[in-house]
Amino acid sequence: MIRAALTIARKDLRLVLGGGVGLAQPVLLGLLLIFVFSLSRPPGELVPAQAAAGIFWLASLFAMVLVFNTLYALEEQAGARLALVLAPVPVHAVWLGKALAGLALLLIAQAVFFPAAVAFLGQGVRGGAGQALLGLALADWGVVVLGALLGALAQGQATRESLLTLLLFPLLVPLLLAGIKIFAACFAGDGAEVSAWLGLAGAFDALFTGAALILFPFVYGGEE
Repeated sequence: MIRAALTIARKDLRLVLGGGVGLAQPVLLGLLLIFVFSLSRPPGELVPAQAAAGIFWLASLFAMVLVFNTLYALEEQAGARLALVLAPVPVHAVWLGKALAGLALLLIAQAVFFPAAVAFLGQGVRGGAGQALLGLALADWGVVVLGALLGALAQGQATRESLLTLLLFPLLVPLLLAGIKIFAACFAGDGAEVSAWLGLAGAFDALFTGAALILFPFVYGGEE
């Protein structure tokens, strides 16, 4: 399953990044959100660390929605979803491949969002960089686990972007809160309560990874 998932992930990344267009919309949307929120602060006044962390994760979530709509549209537009379902590999490999491709694309987008947040929102890494990186890894995995699961459910709908957002964002509230608290501690240099939020993010990842493994065959191949 791992080999098949890596093959699917490489195929998706090659298609999305090949023309350089697939990732442009998520990155530009995230940068626009960061820039617009930066205009709300009075000149010379810093954005609070927690607000800056919330803006970073909001940009990441909207970018992720566009990323998974693009990843699943690759098969939908070519009429190749049935071929993936009937391929002699576990259907879970499709979920894992989409999740790995989505994780790579999300990390690329966040590599642009983070310096933009530092520059436009007046933030800096004042402590807990290691914890922030661990929090980023845990939060990103939880985001892509749900994105890869619910992105399949939203495909074939006339308003799939809106449907994916409506399904995804309420479920991600605990993980989003953990990500905000961890990054706020990094920006403010106060890591007193970070370990509890890291534990919450880890528990969220374990719960929804298991749920995705159980539910994905029904979500992705249920109509066939």
